[in-house]
Amino acid sequence: MTVTGLLGEIADVGRDPRRGGYSRHGYSPVESSLREWFAEAAARRDLDVHTDRNGNIWAWWGRPGPDAVITGSHLDSVPGGGAFDGPLGVTSALAALDVLRASGFQPARPLALVVFTEEEGGRFGVPCLGSRLMSGSLDADAARRLTDPDGITLAEAAASVGLDPARLGTDEAALAGIGCFVELHVEQGRLMDRLPGTPSVAVASSILAHGRWRFTLTGTGNHAGTTEVPDRRDPMLPAAAAVLAARRALGSRESARATVGRLVPTPGGTNVIASAVDFWLDARAPDGPEARAVVAEVEAAAREAAAEEGCELTVREESYGGAVHFDSALRDRLAAELGGPGGPVPVLPTGAGHDAGILAARVPTAMLFVRNPTGISHAPAEHAEPADCAAGADALARVLESLCR
Repeated sequence: MTVTGLLGEIADVGRDPRRGGYSRHGYSPVESSLREWFAEAAARRDLDVHTDRNGNIWAWWGRPGPDAVITGSHLDSVPGGGAFDGPLGVTSALAALDVLRASGFQPARPLALVVFTEEEGGRFGVPCLGSRLMSGSLDADAARRLTDPDGITLAEAAASVGLDPARLGTDEAALAGIGCFVELHVEQGRLMDRLPGTPSVAVASSILAHGRWRFTLTGTGNHAGTTEVPDRRDPMLPAAAAVLAARRALGSRESARATVGRLVPTPGGTNVIASAVDFWLDARAPDGPEARAVVAEVEAAAREAAAEEGCELTVREESYGGAVHFDSALRDRLAAELGGPGGPVPVLPTGAGHDAGILAARVPTAMLFVRNPTGISHAPAEHAEPADCAAGADALARVLESLCR
C-alpha cells in the first residue's frame, strides 16, 4: 500500500476540533487506537509484534537477532499538530517493507519496524520519552514522577495501558540488538524546498542542542478592577518581559532558537490578576554552551522584571539534549546510496529533535528527510506532497535493502 493510503487509514484518529490538526498524546485512548492500528497493519504483513518495557512497539520481519536494522518513528503529536510529523516515518516503513517484499527481497540481517511512545512530550513535557527511557538518558524514577496537566503521573498512565511502571527504564537487551537505526521524517523547515531542483529526499547531518525549561513566577492574586498599581504583584509582567527577552536573545545568535509556546496563568480569569504564571522556554543552538547562554539571558531578564514587580521566580530544566552529529559512515553511505549521476543527495542539519537523535549516543543512527514545501510543522498546515512521500518510501526501501544484504 502507498504511504498516502496508509496515512488515510488514520486520518480521522485524534482530530482536534478546537485547535485544528491532531492531538495524539502518549498513553491516551487516541494513541492506543493508533498503536492498535499499527499492530494490525504489522500483523497483516506477518510481522512478529511485541511491546517493550517502555511501551515502544517492535514489529520484526523474521526472527529478532543481533546487529538488526531498525526503522520507524512515532505516532503521537504535539497539541494541534500536523498529519505527517511521526506518522510519515511509520507509514513509510510499512510501505518500504511492501516494496521489498514485492521485489522478492529477503533480508540477510534481522529487520524491524519500531514505534516510539510519547516522542513529542505533549502530555508529560519530556520529548522522546520512549527512546530516552530505553537508552538510559532519562532516569526511570524521575520519569515515573512526571505529571500531566491533570495531575496524572506517568506511572499511573503507563499502568492504565497495561505497562508495569516498575519496569520502565534502560533496556540494554534491546539496545544490544540494534546494528543501526534509520528514521524517515518530514523535513520541519524549507531547506530542501530552497535547494536547486527541489529534491524529494535528503539525509540529516546533525541536530541542534536543545532543551525545555519551566519558569514559574509567583505574585499575588487580586481583583483586576480594584487593585491599585502600587499594590500589585502581577507575575504576568515579568512573564511578558521574558517572552520579549527570548526574541532579543536571538539578535546576535543567527542559528539559535528561543520560543515560549505555552504560558499558563493561575487562576486564569479575565478579571483576575494572576497569582502565578508558568511558562515553558524551548531553547536551541548549535552547541550546548550557546543554548544555555540563551536560557541564562532570558532568566536574567525575568529575574530583573520579577524583582521590580515584587514577584518570585523559579526555573527548572525539564529536558536537555546536546548537539547530535549522526554517524558519519552511515550518513555518507545513505547519501551515496540514494544519489544519482549528479552525486549524493543533499545532507542537511535540522533544529528539530528526534528519537534518532536520542539513540545516536548508544547506536549508529541516520535520518532521511522528505521535502516539506511550506516548511510548516507542528501545525495543522504541515504538508508533504504524495509524490515526495512515495519517493521517501522508495528511498527507505533502497536503504533497508542495502543495509540488510
